[in-house]
Amino acid sequence: MATTNEASTADLIKQLSEQTSRLVRQELELARTELTIKGKRAGAGAGMFGGAGILGLYAGGALVAAIIGALSLAMDVWLAALIVAVVLGAVAAVIALAAKKKVQEALPPVPEDSVESVKEDVQWTKTRAQQGRR
Repeated sequence: MATTNEASTADLIKQLSEQTSRLVRQELELARTELTIKGKRAGAGAGMFGGAGILGLYAGGALVAAIIGALSLAMDVWLAALIVAVVLGAVAAVIALAAKKKVQEALPPVPEDSVESVKEDVQWTKTRAQQGRR
């Protein structure tokens, strides 16, 4: 015999459902809050990377100016600047060609191995289905 303090099975299931729903909502809220905090940190880090990149660019420019200045001790300034520009252009061309090769290796952006594997799976399934009908 059930006493008045004992809840019915239906009431217990209802409570479980409500508590589960509340728990899921709270977990989702926690996840959203955590992602917001991490997103803000990542944004700050990305901004710092941007600042470092700009300062690195300025440092590179200063280094180029120093190289031109050093070469100008042995030749005219315009010739020193021309030599540095040609060397930098050649290095940029080599890097661009290497980058082009890497991009071409990545194209087309289709997971070819996975597509082939799926095609094989479909063919295997069709074959098994045809064998099953016989």
